[in-house]
Amino acid sequence: MSEPLRPASASASASGYRTPADPTLRGAQVLLRPVTADDIPALAEIRRTPEVYRRWRGGTDLAAAVAEDFAEPGSHSLAIVHQGKVAGAIQWAEETEPEYRHASIDIYLDPALHGRGLGADAVRTLARHLLTAQGHHRLVIDPAADNTAAIRCYTKVGFRPVGVMRRYERGADGDWHDGLLMDLLAEELTAEGPAAGG
Repeated sequence: MSEPLRPASASASASGYRTPADPTLRGAQVLLRPVTADDIPALAEIRRTPEVYRRWRGGTDLAAAVAEDFAEPGSHSLAIVHQGKVAGAIQWAEETEPEYRHASIDIYLDPALHGRGLGADAVRTLARHLLTAQGHHRLVIDPAADNTAAIRCYTKVGFRPVGVMRRYERGADGDWHDGLLMDLLAEELTAEGPAAGG
């Protein structure tokens, strides 16, 4: 098995919070584990699907784009594993300034697995870890404003819309598109629901 794509040692940030190596996390339906080099081909194939490429882009060399995403400083990447196969990826990053401390989440999932609750399970599992083990009180996520399936998924987990960020992100078509800022406070995380939706 390949080594994770980021160092496994724990470190302390300037704020004094420890940032340990990403652990393996178990959800109701998915397993989240650190991404390895062996995962890149499967994740590149998922990124190549029209539904994912539309939101994540990545140019013509998607394997390189995936590897670059996972090597980004300050970003933590976990493979979403379902029934022993890589089903997507979920990433998190944090603002460590004590007065503004919070974490953000981003995710993509194989479109063939949409509608089974896997996305909500992955987001809920990571959110629980960020709120408990990492000690965050607030999480944010920022889907495209027209990505109704993603917004529905995040709402199931407890995220609430904060507001539309106008012309927030350049799409694959070259135009700027609106994003929706959503956040979740620790007490708003929902319990695991039935394996449906998301």
